[in-house]
Amino acid sequence: MDEAAVERVLRVVELIPRGEIAAYGEVGQIAGVGPRQVGAIMSRYGGGVAWWRVTNAYGDPPMHLRDEAFAHWREEGIAIKPNGLGCPIAEFGTDQRVLEQRYAAHSPPPAG
Repeated sequence: MDEAAVERVLRVVELIPRGEIAAYGEVGQIAGVGPRQVGAIMSRYGGGVAWWRVTNAYGDPPMHLRDEAFAHWREEGIAIKPNGLGCPIAEFGTDQRVLEQRYAAHSPPPAG
């Protein structure tokens, strides 16, 4: 796994505000990787960041982590959809432009 990509993805996730979520694709777009790579990075290295703030495009966390994610969501005020699979991403999704700006402000300039 590309160490720089891991660092970028984790940095983006650290910048998702409490009470908000972002989809794998949104995180990946900012970090310069695909959504599947975000998922793999989160699976292997995401334990030290607020992993429960990253969902699929429908606002659903991974099924095997759903109960744990929901516990965090209750603490952060994130509602669960009536179908019980995730949260209403339209309501709790972070503003990607603001997240991109936060990332740019917290990232070192490119080497070169």
